[in-house]
Amino acid sequence: MAGQFKYGVSLYSYTEDFGSIMTLEDGFDHAADTGATGIEILGETHVECYPEPTSQWLDRWFGLLDQHKLEPTNMCSWVDTKLRLGQQLTVEEGAAELERDLRLAHRLGFKFLRPKFGVIDAQLTPDPIWSGAVERVLDLANTFDIVICPEIHSPTPIRHPAVEGYIDFIERTGTHNFRLLIDTGIFQNRPLKGWQHEVPEGDSDHAKLINGIAVDPEEFLDIAKYVAFIQAKFHYINDDLQCENIPWDKVIPVLKRAGFDGYLSSEYEGAREPWVAIDQVRRQHVMMRRLEAEYDAAHAATAGA
Repeated sequence: MAGQFKYGVSLYSYTEDFGSIMTLEDGFDHAADTGATGIEILGETHVECYPEPTSQWLDRWFGLLDQHKLEPTNMCSWVDTKLRLGQQLTVEEGAAELERDLRLAHRLGFKFLRPKFGVIDAQLTPDPIWSGAVERVLDLANTFDIVICPEIHSPTPIRHPAVEGYIDFIERTGTHNFRLLIDTGIFQNRPLKGWQHEVPEGDSDHAKLINGIAVDPEEFLDIAKYVAFIQAKFHYINDDLQCENIPWDKVIPVLKRAGFDGYLSSEYEGAREPWVAIDQVRRQHVMMRRLEAEYDAAHAATAGA
C-alpha cells in the first residue's frame, strides 16, 4: 500500500479571522479540531514580535503545541529582493534574511522553511540571487535539520524553467536540505466564482489567476522525488463535499501513486468573511481523507484479487 498522508492546517487559511475574531489559541483549537497533526504558519504574521519573540510568547507557543498534540510543519518566510527602491538585494543580504528565518524556525521546532523570493516576471520566476543565497545557508539548514522548500505556485506550472532551476540546484549540490513545495492551486481547472461578479476571459495574467492554469496532476509524477511538502490550496468545498475548482479526485490518486507520505497542509484562499474559513477547512479535511480512504480500499481490493 502507498504511504499514508499526514494532514495539517496553515493558519494562513484563517486570514480574515486571525487577529479579529480569532486568537492564536483559537487557531490551534480549530486546526486540531479537523484531526490535523501539523500546523503551518507565516512567520511575520503569526509570530508576535517577529523575528525575536519573547520568552513568554515562546512558552505560550510550546504550550499550545503540547495541549493540541500538534507538530510545527512549515514556516513561511520572505526574502524581499525589492526591499529598497532602486537597489537590488545582494546575495549576502538574501542569505542573511534566510539565516534569520532558519534560526527562528529552529527555535519554534519547524522542519520546513518556505522562502518566497522576490520575482522578476509574471510567472513568478525567482530573483537570480536565490541560488547563491540558499547555497550560503545549506550548512546551517543541515545543522538544524530543516528543509528549505520554495513554492511552486500558480501561475508557475510544473514544466517551467524556474522549477528546472530548483531541480538542477538539488542535483548539483547533492543537498537533502533543499526540496520543492507544491501549492495545489496549480491544478485548478475551473474558474473561481463570484470574482467581482465576472470571470475574466483571455490569456492575461489576471485571467490565469482566476481561471486556473490547469496543470495535469499526472505531471507531479515527474518531480515527486524532489517534493517535500504540499500546501493543499483550495477555494470552495460545497455542501456535497466536492471541491468546485481543483480536481482533488485526480490529485489524491496521483499523490498516492507517487508514494508521497508527507503533509497535505490546508491553505484556504476563498471568500474572506469571518467564520467561513473554519468550516471550509473542516470540509476539506473530510474530503481529502475520504478520497485517500477510497484509494486505499480500491488498491487493497486489487492487490487481494
